[in-house]
Amino acid sequence: MERSLELVNMTRVQEFVLLGLSTRPDIRDVLFAIFLTLYLLTLLENTLIIYLICSHIELHKPMYFFLGNLSCLEMCYVSVTMPSLLVGLWTGPYHISFTACMTQLFFFIVLICTECTLLASMAYDRYVAICRPLHYPLLMRPQVCLGLALSSWLGGMLVSVAKTTCIASLSYCGPNVLNQFFCDVSPLLNLSCTHVALTELVDFISAIVIFCGTLLVALASYLAIVVAVLRMPSAAAQRKAFSTCASHLIVVGIFYSAALFIYCRPSRIKSMDLNKVLSVIYTVVTPMCNPIIYCLRNKEVHVVLRKTLHWP
Repeated sequence: MERSLELVNMTRVQEFVLLGLSTRPDIRDVLFAIFLTLYLLTLLENTLIIYLICSHIELHKPMYFFLGNLSCLEMCYVSVTMPSLLVGLWTGPYHISFTACMTQLFFFIVLICTECTLLASMAYDRYVAICRPLHYPLLMRPQVCLGLALSSWLGGMLVSVAKTTCIASLSYCGPNVLNQFFCDVSPLLNLSCTHVALTELVDFISAIVIFCGTLLVALASYLAIVVAVLRMPSAAAQRKAFSTCASHLIVVGIFYSAALFIYCRPSRIKSMDLNKVLSVIYTVVTPMCNPIIYCLRNKEVHVVLRKTLHWP
């Protein structure tokens, strides 16, 4: 009871200080130019992908429907985290209100959880296309694709509501310095002056359900694809199938290896510099590379792109 009264009497933190990606003035200008270029390039790439998919009937297929959703998500993703990264590099450590911090956290969790489910849906789509081609039109009909996409977005929102509510309800009574370039789960848990066991449990369970669950679906799909491809009598067909899945596996590997290292741990992360490096991988590098990786070996996208740009 006395402990509760003490916490009530404490001054609640009204804002946080984000240290940003780097506190060294001598390299902040260079990093600002690099990350601004990456941000604009990511927006351009994903906008182009969405335009090509929407404007060409040749790409009105389940695989490109999910890719369009992923591109839309990536644009939102970088727009949630990149502006605060750029502000930190331009001005140095800066203040962000408690409400703005929790809002950024909410949208970040929504998008990262949605991306996990979308990647699993894309893996399932490739599984059906390669392992059950005769049933593909039925199993991946428009209603199913729309249902999978909506489930991804709604599931991400539900998880985010639970996690953000738990984190926002904690008491923050100082210090208020976040060693990160955006409002992330682990740095906020480190600053809480109340018991965080329940919040960590919610974080851990959601990580198991979302991250590990979707990863298992993706890995099971690709394992079934590998088995099916190895049984194909034609070497050319094997190369084509492996070429299609290789790009998917690269994206899944980069995203999950960084995200799982951070979010599937119930304890607070102490090495925040490593946390920032890994955060750059899945908040900056992955959104920029996804359109390139998915479309680099895709002949249909190449044909449509040349047609759009009027190349011979």
